[in-house]
Amino acid sequence: MIHIVLGTKAQLIKMAPVMRALNEIGVEYNFIMTGQHRSTMREILDNFSLKGPDYRLYEGKDITSVRAMIIWVSRCLVKTIRDRKRIFKHDSDGIVLVHGDTFSTILGALMAKISGLRVGHVESGLRSFRWFHPFPEELTRVITFWLSDYYFCPTNKEKANLSKYDGEKIVTNANTLYDALMVARSIGPELDNGIPSNQFALVTIHRFENISSKKSLTRVVDIVERIADSVPVVFVLHKPTDNKLISYNLKKKLINNPNITVRERMDYFSFVKFIEASSFVVSDGGSNQEECYYMGKPILLLREATERFEGLGSNCVLSHYDERLIEDFVKNYDNYARKPLTLDVKPSEIIAHTCQRIS
Repeated sequence: MIHIVLGTKAQLIKMAPVMRALNEIGVEYNFIMTGQHRSTMREILDNFSLKGPDYRLYEGKDITSVRAMIIWVSRCLVKTIRDRKRIFKHDSDGIVLVHGDTFSTILGALMAKISGLRVGHVESGLRSFRWFHPFPEELTRVITFWLSDYYFCPTNKEKANLSKYDGEKIVTNANTLYDALMVARSIGPELDNGIPSNQFALVTIHRFENISSKKSLTRVVDIVERIADSVPVVFVLHKPTDNKLISYNLKKKLINNPNITVRERMDYFSFVKFIEASSFVVSDGGSNQEECYYMGKPILLLREATERFEGLGSNCVLSHYDERLIEDFVKNYDNYARKPLTLDVKPSEIIAHTCQRIS
């Protein structure tokens, strides 16, 4: 049997096309939600016309702090040991699909091993080769590699990074995010959802390196305010970012700036509409880097480094927090616009058919 363990919005967006592909070929899957995120998860499932979770490990608030994360992981593992037969429907030889590089990724892989099941890692092989950057994603990936039996790699580049790990490597020829984006753009709701009619920059920030300290988040806010001097900004808040902005007394600066509109997170299809309508995107997210690459949208990455190569040297500028690079990008963002890519690939179908073969 196929089991899918997910916990975050980003994971659900990237795995939704895999679930759809499994449905299309008649392969049943057991959907286990870890509960790391809850807000907007129902909306994403509705976007992609998917069933809800078959089992929920946790029903509380979104996990947004390190302390809460440790407690949550511990409780989920204890629950798995106690209820593993019920969680995995008495399966003794199935495959547990996990995705990416979050704590839910490790949790799902550990749950599989505790239950004697095999692990398939989707979006596998990404590496920065810097143990603590990005933190904790790089450590999470490597631990998941050691626990995996099947590695679904977006390209041969990621496959090469897995040469020392045992198991079957399957190249999917693109990220499943491409499939998600194609669905969103083809059947997404035709709603403006408050999208500005004039030019604007779309900003979304959530990574540890940008919100872990008042100094780092103040730097981000200062950058956003300088951008807003040139182009109106729509700042979409992740919950951890919102919490940190409030705790560091920085949110008022954004709210009180007449050129900045602060918005809560929205469902995926609406967010894609915002990307399409924006002049450019400012983000620290790997998924946003890929989305903009596929859509040809200029994007400024507020990071020191990225383990992804999509768009670099084309539509994507890695800022390194360099004021001159940032200023040049904002002045000349039109130079980074590209035509949307049309790829003759369906990575989610490759994963679904592989699961059908090995299950």
